[in-house]
Amino acid sequence: MVLLVLVETGWAPLQDADRALSHRLHRVAVEQSGFTRLNRILTDWVWDPITTRLLALATVVILYIRRARRLAVWAALTSMVGLAMQYAIRAAVARDRPSHPDPVDSAHNFAFPSGHVMAATITCGLLLVLLHAASPAHRGWRTAAWAAALVSVIGVGFTRVFLGVHWPTDVLAGWLFGATAVAGCTAAFAPTLRRGSGGITELRVTRP
Repeated sequence: MVLLVLVETGWAPLQDADRALSHRLHRVAVEQSGFTRLNRILTDWVWDPITTRLLALATVVILYIRRARRLAVWAALTSMVGLAMQYAIRAAVARDRPSHPDPVDSAHNFAFPSGHVMAATITCGLLLVLLHAASPAHRGWRTAAWAAALVSVIGVGFTRVFLGVHWPTDVLAGWLFGATAVAGCTAAFAPTLRRGSGGITELRVTRP
């Protein structure tokens, strides 16, 4: 909320920091065409919102087929709440994207928050919660999943700033609002929550 207010009011120190980092990364993107091409592949295909939301949809379908319908509803609502938050905040803030004389990529609509980052954060958050619920004792799988999630969420944020289509604070907002959507919707399903022996909040997979 504080970040939203600072961006909306145009707090000068924050804007200066945004511009400085954005322009510095853009110079590297212009000079390193091969690395820039890799970032475009990652952001347009691997971590594209369509890709991550299809993964969330597949998760909902699998949960429903496996008769874990409360979890299916929770996962679907979390994704939809996150998408609604994204569009509502974008419309309210109406922040312009960075503009460079020699752009290496392009994007449309308003900038704040980053849709790529929110979609990745929400989907990874859903999968991590489900993994903890399904196999709370399998630390190896959990470690690998956390590593993959962190690489994806941080990586997509980097690509958006590096390619000059988002300000750093757009990415930060995507992380914060995405995590808020997952945490809020999980809390709303409190009756299906329990405290695991390891102190980790888990979703109990219930069957009708």
